[in-house]
Amino acid sequence: MPRKVDHRERRELLADALMRLAATQGLEGVSLRQVAAEAGVSTGMVQHYFRTKDEMMTFALGMVADRIRARSDAAAAPTTPRDLVRGVLLQILPLDDTRRLESHVGLAFLAYAAVKPAIREGLHKDAAGMRGFIAQQLRAGGADGIDPELAAIGLMALVDGLGMQLLSRQYAEDDAVAALDAQLTLIFD
Repeated sequence: MPRKVDHRERRELLADALMRLAATQGLEGVSLRQVAAEAGVSTGMVQHYFRTKDEMMTFALGMVADRIRARSDAAAAPTTPRDLVRGVLLQILPLDDTRRLESHVGLAFLAYAAVKPAIREGLHKDAAGMRGFIAQQLRAGGADGIDPELAAIGLMALVDGLGMQLLSRQYAEDDAVAALDAQLTLIFD
């Protein structure tokens, strides 16, 4: 009896290969053939699951977002809106090998999105969702005297900047977390 193929698993295998390549050489020069070689499969299999590199990249970007959400959900249950925002933002910071890989991929996606409208739309949608979630938590947490939308943009920009500084080893992880905590204290307290 033929084995049943898990199509989601295959797509994730290919997206993981794309992310490894993106983290080491950027996205611009990555081809479907290189992804196939990295994943140990045929180019035909890659083309079966993804018609274009952009389609594969959009899937990979969504997969990273799903993994961040899953890690956030798996973390200890937050007790306050501040704890919830902190927990999500910590999952974005490159504090371990998995998150460093995702951050490298995120930077490669940002550079690629600058010239690819379809990719840019996916990034915009994800960022808007994150911004809305953080702003909602700021409202629920009673962050008085601030504009929740602007504060959410500021927190996301802080995490993006800290992430780049961590990737280039400008700060220690503990210092980046302390900077995030200081900003959260300014906003929530």
